[in-house]
Amino acid sequence: MNEAFLWCEKYRPRTVSQCILPDQLKETFQRFVDQQQVPNMILSGPAGTGKTSVAKAMLEEIGCDYIVINGSMNGNIDTLRTTIQQFASTVSFVGGRKYVILDEADYLSNLTQASLRNFMEEYAENCGFILTCNYKNRIIDPLHSRCSVVEFKFDKQEIEGLAIHIMKRVAFILKQESIEYDPKAIALVVKRYMPDWRRIINEVQRYSATGKIDMGITAAIDQQGFNQLVEFMTAKNYTEVRKWVGEQVFDDSANLFRAFYDHASNLFTPASIPLVVVTLAKYQQYATEVADQEINLAACLAEIMIEAEFRT
Repeated sequence: MNEAFLWCEKYRPRTVSQCILPDQLKETFQRFVDQQQVPNMILSGPAGTGKTSVAKAMLEEIGCDYIVINGSMNGNIDTLRTTIQQFASTVSFVGGRKYVILDEADYLSNLTQASLRNFMEEYAENCGFILTCNYKNRIIDPLHSRCSVVEFKFDKQEIEGLAIHIMKRVAFILKQESIEYDPKAIALVVKRYMPDWRRIINEVQRYSATGKIDMGITAAIDQQGFNQLVEFMTAKNYTEVRKWVGEQVFDDSANLFRAFYDHASNLFTPASIPLVVVTLAKYQQYATEVADQEINLAACLAEIMIEAEFRT
């Protein structure tokens, strides 16, 4: 898909000041820009929170040469030995240091990461490295020791403040794209997917095809999320099921229990439907007593996934 068509790329922040981040983080990155010197960094945190955006924004403000390499797609040792080495070993046309942004660096193999530390030392005078990742524990210790680690972790108060900014950003995008919208519908999308800014913008763009966004987006998002969950459960992929639960696509577990009950005849074999209904009833009762609703819901889905037979 053309990047100019994707709103998250078309309206990607071009300066640190445009990034949606807590003040403390923004001040840290702005200081690097003001000093015209960005150190080797590891930016760690959930997907869609602005790690790559702020990395690009800093380098574009400084006006230096940089390349972006996706670690999950091009993270093999050959990429280091060709693309990165060729880039890092040559002098910048605009002067100053060059930079390599290694996106999704937690997908790099340990062998590739071990080689990367040597590149950092060999080309330290000419090239800097910015690694982004969701899980910093997957980055080897020698890289941690060579980089400043910045975590994109936001507390509840910070998220509430940032939600106001993303609401304004989405409203600006919709105005630019001449899309009519109901502010309540946008607020619901923001609340549901916070703090994944990219997901918020992508969802809004997805449902803007009709030229108007109203409260009907709620049902569409719920159905999309439910279908995705069923796919994970059918494939017996508990890792993705647990991740789905953690993202809290539905407002509460009661909605999800009801969705499985209503669609049971389409999802499960006739012999499995009684088992599913009893399981749903059991965990719905537990929901009134348990301390952690997320664990209760994850347990319910795990039991259904293991015991029930899905229609193919």
